[in-house]
Amino acid sequence: MGKEEKMRLSDLQEQVRKSIEQRFTGKYWITAEISEIKNHYSGHCYLDLIDKNPGEDAVSAKAQAIIWANNYRMLRPFFETTTGSPLSKGMHVLVCVQVQFSSLYGLSLVIIDIDPAFTVGEQELLRQETINRLKAEGMFEMNSTLDFPPLPRRLAVISSEQAAGYRDFMKQLHENEFGFKFFTELFPAPMQGIVAPEGIIEAMDQVAARGEEFDLLLILRGGGAAHDLACFDDYNLAANIAQFPLPVVVGVGHDHDYHIADMVAHTSVKTPTALADFIVDLFAAEEQQILYLARRLSMALQNRIMSERSRIQLLEQRIVSGNPFKLLEKGYALIHKEGKRIKNINDISIDDKIGIILNGGQIECVVKVISD
Repeated sequence: MGKEEKMRLSDLQEQVRKSIEQRFTGKYWITAEISEIKNHYSGHCYLDLIDKNPGEDAVSAKAQAIIWANNYRMLRPFFETTTGSPLSKGMHVLVCVQVQFSSLYGLSLVIIDIDPAFTVGEQELLRQETINRLKAEGMFEMNSTLDFPPLPRRLAVISSEQAAGYRDFMKQLHENEFGFKFFTELFPAPMQGIVAPEGIIEAMDQVAARGEEFDLLLILRGGGAAHDLACFDDYNLAANIAQFPLPVVVGVGHDHDYHIADMVAHTSVKTPTALADFIVDLFAAEEQQILYLARRLSMALQNRIMSERSRIQLLEQRIVSGNPFKLLEKGYALIHKEGKRIKNINDISIDDKIGIILNGGQIECVVKVISD
């Protein structure tokens, strides 16, 4: 087309629109990643969808999409109920779209349906890939090999100060029924959303810089929706927990929640309150052991004292029974010559002067006769 056949922009756009409408008349199921999402006050949902080649970070395709309000009211609760998460940035989705072109807004995709099962599968696949990567890199059980302090009293805590889970933990720990005293220091961090992994890692770096001041690192937050806790499946966060120089104890979520952060930590408990109980129980068990040993020691001492007392009594009886004066009382006599006790008849000769000790006194004698 030459300059003499020039056309207006609107005419060109109209031709493009007609061509697209003629060529793309159906509905198409496509996979994409959500790079941006905005819920408009009108009820519409606006998204930026992107695609990347396998194994690459560079974006290979990008398109704007919209879910009209009347359709979004039905799709949104269905998706969230099935996946446990709302549509959010970074999520991979399988959506059914119609192609639309506007002279003012250009090409866009109208989302008319969404398959939540695909997203669930993608999330689980990513989770398993993260686990496999940590194992292949030798980090999966690294933190669990650290020696756990028998009585950890100095606790570094990463949580949100406003979180109910953090307050529950502090109350349960510091108001324990045994009166045990603990030192805790909070290192605040966001505990949900895409910013959470980076924020928690920054807090971990602060703790690591003062590592000698603490016995344990505790990471805790209360329960929440699945998407709120998805950050605890993040690879970078898990890798930092696995390689942390102190034993890490994670208490995140409810009883049914279990994340990669739980897997790579030294110890995992179900909730912040359970984490406080876990720490207190260590001291309670040690106290019981000390009391048990004290009772055993007391009993051993009592038995030893009784044994020694019996032995002394026996010796006293033997001493008393061997007292020669006791023999004199029974009618026996002791004979001595020149201060030495006579034990045998051969020790005496005729005309020897001997002394005979009887009960009540002594007599001096001269030997005149010796007979067998």
